[in-house]
Amino acid sequence: MPDEKQALAPLNPERIPVHVAMIMDGNGRWAKQQGKPRLFGHRAGTENLRNIISACVEFGVRYLTIYAFSTENWNRPKDEVRGLLKIMSDALERELPELNRQGVRLRHFGRLERLDQKLIKKINLAMEQTAHNDRLDVCIAWNYGGRDEIVRAVERIVEDGRKPGEISEELISEYMFSSEVPDPDLVIRTSGEYRTSNFLVWQSVYSEWYFTQAYWPEFGRVAFYEALVDYSKRERRFGKTSAQISK
Repeated sequence: MPDEKQALAPLNPERIPVHVAMIMDGNGRWAKQQGKPRLFGHRAGTENLRNIISACVEFGVRYLTIYAFSTENWNRPKDEVRGLLKIMSDALERELPELNRQGVRLRHFGRLERLDQKLIKKINLAMEQTAHNDRLDVCIAWNYGGRDEIVRAVERIVEDGRKPGEISEELISEYMFSSEVPDPDLVIRTSGEYRTSNFLVWQSVYSEWYFTQAYWPEFGRVAFYEALVDYSKRERRFGKTSAQISK
């Protein structure tokens, strides 16, 4: 594994993605390789998140969205779900002082109502205490699904009495969980899987995707840097031609 403290060549600030989103996959398989239970891998994945948040601050990424728990993850074994909830609860309490020190603002994407009331209070408190930080926004997609988000947006549009002639892409975006956050420039998925898994369905239509074989607990600062370098070499056309972009 590369030395995570090694000096890295400076990145072109004009080619750094403003918003990086991550599907943090492979915790369970990584744990199995170590001969450990799945929750061991989830704890290691939470520890690794600290490294990636620090790397975002170091490299100048402004927004980071992490896919922490999907609406479908409730179907996992009950012991694993309970363990995941406890890991998140403990991590929020433990990491909050350091996140504040680094200027990190926490946001939540997803429906809170299904979560335990104590965890809801911790999430709301963490968002309140970091609301004025402006170095990096970390958006935690917990109890989140891309299709569910679109359904929720439509429900709220109807509730607000908006007329059919008012409906536009811009209006729908205003009703998304991510309404105050720009769409992701780069989406990273670890563990060698090549699926979007119901993540940021609306927002990622023109995102660049980066897939790596590394399991999430292995995906550290150097691996993240390599993903940013790869992104910097891409040409984003948004439906236009290369000739149009180069003008």
